[in-house]
Amino acid sequence: MAQSPNKFSADHWPNEIRYKKDEKILEINFDDGATFRFPAEFLRVESPSAEVQGHGPDDRKTVPGCRHVEIESMDPVGNYAIRINFGDSHNTGIFTWRYLYEIGQKQDALWVDYLDALTEQGLSRDP
Repeated sequence: MAQSPNKFSADHWPNEIRYKKDEKILEINFDDGATFRFPAEFLRVESPSAEVQGHGPDDRKTVPGCRHVEIESMDPVGNYAIRINFGDSHNTGIFTWRYLYEIGQKQDALWVDYLDALTEQGLSRDP
């Protein structure tokens, strides 16, 4: 009998995770050779938390003022994710390996969508 996939299961696992504090970049190398470089600001505004994602597809929030946000620390969550503690005290998003891989693949489009949403709502990246 086949098992149904766990909602936290990942198709790809990180081989290496490093935070480049001077650049505010989280770099993740995955087992298939993919490498993603995530600015802290990008991760903050794409947090999988309910505060950002809302509780439904129409509830997503645009988070302004994160241009200078830093990652203060990261904590493992089981063997499937990390919790990122941001300098603005946000720490409720659990970034699964699957989620990080998915947003890594769509990073350019997600960033453009974010910038467009800021403009449409009259918001700024600056605090």
